[in-house]
Amino acid sequence: MKSFNKNEAREKRKKRMRRKVRGSSARPRLTVFKSDKHIYVQLIDDLSAKTLVNASSLGKEIKSEFVKKGGNKEGASILGKIIAKKALEQGIKKVIFDRNGFLYHGRVKALAEAARENGLEF
Repeated sequence: MKSFNKNEAREKRKKRMRRKVRGSSARPRLTVFKSDKHIYVQLIDDLSAKTLVNASSLGKEIKSEFVKKGGNKEGASILGKIIAKKALEQGIKKVIFDRNGFLYHGRVKALAEAARENGLEF
């Protein structure tokens, strides 16, 4: 009997999604990574292999807004607002959401909804 490994399952979902999801300069890929304590978000142009915009719960401008840690749902929604603001400043309105194999639930969902509410389209 094979044992279940959560990270292997996430990597399998990630590979399956990345076959279809590609970012461009017109519509970059909004990718999310979450650790136990923090969340990291990037807008990536896959064609030129460049990160256009990034934000994380470790950023200096963001740290003051967090109540406890950046790793909770409240922190994720604040990060969603910030990434949307930074993207709009760069003239990016439409993105492709890449949840990076994580389930669309909890912190990932809070971040995505906050980014949508603040002007990003995906």
